[in-house]
Amino acid sequence: MIDMAIGIIIGTAFNNVVNTLVKRVLMPPLSLLTNDVNLINRKYILRAATEGTEEISIGYGELLEVLIDFGIITLTIFLVIKFINRLRVKAEDPKNEAEVTPKNIELLARLEELMEEQNEILRNNSKK
Repeated sequence: MIDMAIGIIIGTAFNNVVNTLVKRVLMPPLSLLTNDVNLINRKYILRAATEGTEEISIGYGELLEVLIDFGIITLTIFLVIKFINRLRVKAEDPKNEAEVTPKNIELLARLEELMEEQNEILRNNSKK
């Protein structure tokens, strides 16, 4: 449960980092490319504001910004999980001498070897 709480806290902090990265680093150059149009202010107006009514619009610029945030977070999580899985495969390989293999993996590997030996003996006995 503590691992999950730590993951949530780190995820929240990482979300703030990505939001700042998108809003302060990626969007200003994109704004320059689009003639100083701020993407977050882009919207499709359905009904213009008049004296008695409010403007009704679809804010697609903010949606694009959130999708960029989501893409960066997704890519980062994918790369981290891929890296962790690569390390885990190395650590769980009992034949890899460079990495220290956990005891439970060593025991399971040894159990598998013993079962294979037992099956070979049973096969040889059944052929006689």
